[in-house]
Amino acid sequence: MTTERYVMTLRCDDTPGVIHAVSGALLGIDGNVLEQAQFTNETTGMFAMRTRFEAPQEDTAEVRAAIAGATESFAPQLTVRKESDRPRVLIMVSQYDHCLVDLLYRQAAGEIPMDVPVIVSNHRVCESISEQYGIPFRYIPVEKGAKEQAEDSLREVMAEFDVDAVVLARYMQILSDRLCTDLQGRAINIHHSFLPGFKGARPYHQAYDRGVKLIGATAHFVTADLDEGPIIEQGVERVEHHHTAEELARIGRDIERLVLARAVTLFAEDRVLLEGHRTVVFS
Repeated sequence: MTTERYVMTLRCDDTPGVIHAVSGALLGIDGNVLEQAQFTNETTGMFAMRTRFEAPQEDTAEVRAAIAGATESFAPQLTVRKESDRPRVLIMVSQYDHCLVDLLYRQAAGEIPMDVPVIVSNHRVCESISEQYGIPFRYIPVEKGAKEQAEDSLREVMAEFDVDAVVLARYMQILSDRLCTDLQGRAINIHHSFLPGFKGARPYHQAYDRGVKLIGATAHFVTADLDEGPIIEQGVERVEHHHTAEELARIGRDIERLVLARAVTLFAEDRVLLEGHRTVVFS
């Protein structure tokens, strides 16, 4: 008997019987649990759950309906998808290409379960990289006073390529509040510090001037509050007094690559669930 593999996420108020209801629904469709994780926030009373399972049904809607029917009384936020249905992720970049190249390499090597249908940039510096990987490149300049027009063009590209999520791989433009709201929970940014930290220009030079002993990077969801969105992943590296600002920047780029790749992988595997300003991450 052939089977399909599915990933389900569920969030609701913590109430007795939720796991029993899901298990019963899966049993009813001859499902078999392959991986299971759950968490209860005892402060807020929120219950989160991620289940990876196999079932003979090939129709995702049928499988979702079975789980939704069994859990209806709990009013959950429920997602169900075939594991083979990978998210379509638009990558945005400016001139620093290290995060872009790393993501594309990992995606091509099968390390990140996503598709990259298009790359968008406000510069043409990375166009050759998109050509190397055979991915369409869209140049959308952001002229002073014309951010709204640029974002309208971005929306057109997202619709054209049926995009599920956006990754800002060192895209050095601030998104409007309206776009941040539209992309809530679907846009990931990498920040060049272990937040909270040095904001603005030349962060590693600021860190050098302050004699820091740890530098890092933070991947988070994009919100209207600049660099204050729910955190997905972070990383740090110890540095010494003899490191120059340029050496800190090199070390920082390595951390940024790794942290962003981890965050995007977690997101693509439906392991990140939002809870207000926080995230539940089933690693």
